[in-house]
Amino acid sequence: MRRPVGPNGRLVVKVGSSSLVRPDGVLDDEAVERIAAEVAMAWDEGYPTVLVSSGAVAAGMSALGMQTRPTDVPGLQVAAAVGQGRLMHRYSEAFSTHGRVAGQILLTRDVLANREQYLFARQAMSRMLAEGVIPVVNENDTVVIDELKLGDNDRLAAIVSHLVSASLLVLLTDTLGLFSSDPRLGEAEFLAAVDHADEVLDQLRGGGGPLGSGGVASKVAAARIAAFSRIPTVVAESRSSLQAIISGDEVGTWVEPRRTSLPARKLWIAFCQPVSGSVTVDDGAARALVGGGRSLLPVGVTAVSGGFGTGATIDIVSASGRTLGRGLARMPAAELKERLGRRGGEEAIHRDDLVVFES
Repeated sequence: MRRPVGPNGRLVVKVGSSSLVRPDGVLDDEAVERIAAEVAMAWDEGYPTVLVSSGAVAAGMSALGMQTRPTDVPGLQVAAAVGQGRLMHRYSEAFSTHGRVAGQILLTRDVLANREQYLFARQAMSRMLAEGVIPVVNENDTVVIDELKLGDNDRLAAIVSHLVSASLLVLLTDTLGLFSSDPRLGEAEFLAAVDHADEVLDQLRGGGGPLGSGGVASKVAAARIAAFSRIPTVVAESRSSLQAIISGDEVGTWVEPRRTSLPARKLWIAFCQPVSGSVTVDDGAARALVGGGRSLLPVGVTAVSGGFGTGATIDIVSASGRTLGRGLARMPAAELKERLGRRGGEEAIHRDDLVVFES
């Protein structure tokens, strides 16, 4: 299952705050330098690499004399505003010692939700990689609001892996990788390699649907997002050798992706659009969607949630509450409610605008 990255393969490496911040909450310069050295090495070996990095708030805390991390949104925004520039400055200094130039990219969900801006972001990152510039990516925490947040940098890294057509997504964290259960609570099996669809991952992510948030759940969700582009994921400890990971050595947890990839537009629908509502479908409709590649018709819809309009992104939920897919509504919620269970007429979601999460 595990394999090395092919020649000239692109990497996306994500490092979280837990790997960059000292116990006192201040940015760890040594950790920044170590990550920069690993990424620069990947470039030197012929693997163009994008770095997705947290740490802006921590970098701002020391400058502002904060002893504890802010808990209110304005406080976090101020710390991020001060810290993002300082974090980028530290990375620029660290990469320069290896003869490399870094460039900052700050993204928000509203940018990626706009198809034209999404394509421009992809073009900009690809051009940076072609020019030998290391993209350092983060969510723009200074201006983003909850409704427009991508959720976490694991998810952001997975989306970036789509944007740059990466060969491998590497999620660096403070554990050796993924375990069958929380190792702090007792015996747990280390998962050296798993398939993206393995049931053991369902136990780690919790809840229905492929999108989790926070901790191990966000790592699993990110790996499954990347899997839709046939991109494998390695979850490993932040001090791991990136060269060993590239070589296919037994480092961290390898998550095997899907065998087929979604078209770029469907990836955008599935993972870059804010969700405005949901529809619940009966068992017959669920089978037609998952096994038959069919459009969703009003006859198979049993309930509608949210006040979405035509063209909005909505989730498709089974009778048991599991998220089966996501798509663009062909009619507003009010009209769909009137057409529940009726045959004929327009589709609720056309198959060209629909992504099925289960296969």
